[in-house]
Amino acid sequence: MKSFKEKVEKTAERLGVAPEQIPRHIAIIMDGNGRWAQKKGLPRAQGHQQGGKRVETIALRCVDFGVESLTLYSFSIENWERPKAEINTLMHLYSQYLVGIRPMMKKNNVKLIHLGRMAQLPATVKKDLISTMKITAGNTGMTLALALNYGGRAELADATKTIAQQYKKGKLRLKDINEECISRHLYTAGLADPDLLIRTANEMRISNFLLWQISYSEFYVTKTFWPDFKKSDLEKAILAYAKRKRRFGGIKSVPCGS
Repeated sequence: MKSFKEKVEKTAERLGVAPEQIPRHIAIIMDGNGRWAQKKGLPRAQGHQQGGKRVETIALRCVDFGVESLTLYSFSIENWERPKAEINTLMHLYSQYLVGIRPMMKKNNVKLIHLGRMAQLPATVKKDLISTMKITAGNTGMTLALALNYGGRAELADATKTIAQQYKKGKLRLKDINEECISRHLYTAGLADPDLLIRTANEMRISNFLLWQISYSEFYVTKTFWPDFKKSDLEKAILAYAKRKRRFGGIKSVPCGS
């Protein structure tokens, strides 16, 4: 298999940008499944089903492009407020997806990790999620992080509780609690912060997603509904990112990837 470097260099050459302008970590808020279905006169469930298929397509494209990490916002803690029938459909689709995606992940050396609170998930989803993570744990290619039953505020609260417990037990000193310490206790521990955050369906909200990690991410919003998001849409987002001058709190800006 080709290395990340080889894939990035090939992608950069094809897109006409420098290799360092290809994002290492892309995060996507996958929005518009229901509206896609309604626009076509279909049940919302079919929108979610089509959105699930799109996940595998875009994940494969990211593998080909040399992206090191892909984080997908799939189901938020707030989504439990949706109608019960829709939630049941979604959870059934998650189980199907988590099993069905295994051959692709094995073939393409992709590792699955979970971001979020697992305890609240239905037993079947939990079992399939854990099994797929175990099966792919040894893979060394792209990391696919699935934010399922996720909330940015909940993540920060969970990290704070863990840090407080370690402090109470004497495993952490007050001076040890800094930004690096907090990052180590987030669900995303070990992942680089996203370089590029994509949101589909023309929504302009963060929606409680990766509140800590996207502090300096570049945002890209498209009108395209998630079930229609194609390779060409992903390339447009990467090209838009490549043109940005990233600022990290200072006056001077640096090209993307610096």
